[in-house]
Amino acid sequence: MPEAPRLLASILPSANTVVERTTQALLRDLPGVMPIFTRVAKRGAVDPFPDSYDWDAMMQAAELLADAKPDAIIWSASKGAVIGLEHDRALVRRVRDATGLPCTTSGLALLRALELLGATRVALIGPHTAEYNRRAARGLAAEGVEMVAEASLGITDNLAFASVGYGAVAALARQVARPGVQAIILWNTNCAGAPLAAALEAETGIPLLDATALGVWGGLGAAGIPETPGRGWGRLFTLPAKGSG
Repeated sequence: MPEAPRLLASILPSANTVVERTTQALLRDLPGVMPIFTRVAKRGAVDPFPDSYDWDAMMQAAELLADAKPDAIIWSASKGAVIGLEHDRALVRRVRDATGLPCTTSGLALLRALELLGATRVALIGPHTAEYNRRAARGLAAEGVEMVAEASLGITDNLAFASVGYGAVAALARQVARPGVQAIILWNTNCAGAPLAAALEAETGIPLLDATALGVWGGLGAAGIPETPGRGWGRLFTLPAKGSG
């Protein structure tokens, strides 16, 4: 146990059980970096704030994490692309203004990774509905990113996302791996796919970007931490994360 670790602080939806275990696994070989977490309410299939964030809850969560003086705060969720990533940019500004701490989100980290990969034509996959992917596609289109393929499982309950196994995630990725797809994005932080990235990339030749891994990658960059989990977690962790917030 390190005596004085650097801290990556994540805000996640309350029914999410994947962000913590994925983040812990990604940081396992970085003993000088420790994750801490807090939650905002997200239950069932109905979002009471479908077109924005619950700003009071989000800022309360950020301020509670700020009490621990982390090196960066991460919003680890896929909602930003669905409602428009201007909301994520506003969140980063608000958190920085309120806490003085670096902040990023899975959505902003995604844009940075796609820029570095030179990828503008992507496939979206996840356990959710096709309509969710289409809404995310509209948000990404506003950022110059085109969804050219999608695959989804039709699940609507937030907690149930976490029960989807690796085999189902791999099958979704293979379903969209085709010429013209420049990146495959598992756009749901409550669905575990990060451990599959390297193997699926070797199989398909296409980068696979996991939403939770994106948050961790972006958080390390925002915190100015040069160490990464390494290429064993996929191509994402060979890219420079600075500028993803």
